[in-house]
Amino acid sequence: MPEALGAWSALFAEKGAALSGYFLRRVKHRWDAQDLVQEVYLRLLRIEPADAASIRNPEAYLFTVAANLIKEHAVLRQQFPLASDGLEEVMERLSAPSSAEAELDRELRRQRLGELIARLPPKCRAVLVMHYRDELSYRAIAEQLSISTHMVKKYIVKGLAACRQRMADYE
Repeated sequence: MPEALGAWSALFAEKGAALSGYFLRRVKHRWDAQDLVQEVYLRLLRIEPADAASIRNPEAYLFTVAANLIKEHAVLRQQFPLASDGLEEVMERLSAPSSAEAELDRELRRQRLGELIARLPPKCRAVLVMHYRDELSYRAIAEQLSISTHMVKKYIVKGLAACRQRMADYE
């Protein structure tokens, strides 16, 4: 297993940028492309060593998995569409204060969220800031913090869950 894992990791490290570009050209949002790249890697890790040995062209297999993910992504988008008109209306309603109370509530929520983020562990906080403020990819964050992309994803999930839970406690 470690041998197959090493081979997939090496291939993924070599072709990761090309894979990311492949997804970026085919999906609407950068975050969808990042998620799909991660999903390709996870699917590669799930391959049994005996099955991995029978793959003649690993690079072709990598992009076949990617092509299938694009199809799955398209099907999901069709099942759960969000028209851009509907999105703009939602954004307008959320951003336009209907009264002074709404503006005060929004500012209070922003302040509380800032306090919650400040209380997160340093690496978790750094990952959230780098991802959402600086718009860095999981890989770029991982390289800057000398952690794995898997840990980047874990920190994001952990940080968002903590913020959601604590914000719910306020309300």
